[in-house]
Order: sequence, then structure tokens, then C-alpha cells
Amino acid sequence: MNPPPEVADGPAAPLRAAPLWATLVATFFGTGRLKPAPGTWGSLATVILWALASSQIPVASRTWATIVAAAVVTLIGIPAATLVARASGLKDPQFVVIDEVAGQLVTLIAVPLGWKTFLAGLILFRVFDIWKPFPIRRLERLPEGTGIVVDDLGAGLYALAVMHLLLHFGPLMK
Repeated sequence: MNPPPEVADGPAAPLRAAPLWATLVATFFGTGRLKPAPGTWGSLATVILWALASSQIPVASRTWATIVAAAVVTLIGIPAATLVARASGLKDPQFVVIDEVAGQLVTLIAVPLGWKTFLAGLILFRVFDIWKPFPIRRLERLPEGTGIVVDDLGAGLYALAVMHLLLHFGPLMK
């Protein structure tokens, strides 16, 4: 019988699994267990949940609400990702998707509600998260949960910049 993915086996096996709260946060309540492409599932879940939540927030408060949400997810996500990565024995486990949640939220800062903008944000973030242009790949070298999460914040910033170019000068312009 195989141990759960939070626990690695072998000579460097951790002594115990990550705390439940860390596993729930790091996997975004199990979204990171979906196959294939758990990162894409995490980003998609974020876009859908943020679309529903932000529609209930007054327009004047949405930008700050998105910034606060991204900051809270980051501040809780880094220790959660650290604990789950340690327990799994992996540097950046694929099933840890709280980093995608944080980066996807960054991408959606000051983005108007609409299926086209949400789809563009999802695609842009995933492209930059997978591509990891300079200096994003270097951010992965940061220790533990910090490296897991911060590189996705970098991808989110790249996607945010391109998103706003598209909103102001491109096909998403109103």
C-alpha cells in the first residue's frame, strides 16, 4: 500500500504528514489532487470562485479586495506550502496549488468582470507560470514555500501587465 502523497517514503522520509490545515490550504481544498495539470485546475477554481465573490463586492472596492485576497493567500500559502513540501519530501509538489491561487489573483487585479477578461487572465497566467521568463525561474530557488509561491506571484505580475495592455490597447479594450 502506498503512503498518502503528503508523506514520502525512503531513507529521507519525514516523520509525519503535514497538518490538515496546511494540506487543505496548499492543495486549495483538494483541487491540487485533480489530474491532469493540477496547476491549471487550481487556477480555474480561483477564477471561478473570484468571479462569484467579486461580483458581490462594490466596483469601487474590487481592486483593493483583489490585492488583499492575493496578500492573504500568499501569507497563509507560504507556510502551508512549506509544511506540505517538507512532508512530501518534494521541493515543489505538483499537488500544491496555493501558489497558482495567489498568482492568478495577482493577474486579476483591477480587471473588469466578464468571461473574456477571466479567460484571458487564466490563459495569460498559465502561459507565464509554465514559461517562467526571466527572472521568474530564479525565484524558484528561494527556500521552501517562499520559492513555491513567489515564482507564481512573478508570473502573475507578468500576466497582469499583459492583461492591462490588452484592456487598454488591445482586443479587450472597451
